[in-house]
Amino acid sequence: MRIVLLLVMALSLDHTAASAADSSPKKQSPPHPYAVIFGTVWGPDDKPVYGVRIKIRCENEKKTRWQAYSDHHGEFAVHVPAGKTEYVAWADLKGYRSSSGDRLQLGDSVTIHVEYDERVDTGLHLK
Repeated sequence: MRIVLLLVMALSLDHTAASAADSSPKKQSPPHPYAVIFGTVWGPDDKPVYGVRIKIRCENEKKTRWQAYSDHHGEFAVHVPAGKTEYVAWADLKGYRSSSGDRLQLGDSVTIHVEYDERVDTGLHLK
């Protein structure tokens, strides 16, 4: 009986050691580097504006590649590839209705310069 018990304990210890070796962290490929464009949409009264669609494209392209919506704090964030690139961001007010009923007009687009895998802060001002 003791021999059987010792044999069972030895087998369970061997099984535990084998499973611990299998659960070691596997080498994963490193994530792709990215930069973050973080911004705030400001209204004509210098208060943050909620629910505005933001469009972003590379400066040398014509087509929009990224878009986001401003949150309740007027903030938005978009991941873009890391590297030296110029981006253009603007607010798309087509179909937008503010909660206060104010009519907002499109402000100027903003040029954003990204160098590395970094966070770049910007602001979009509506008229």
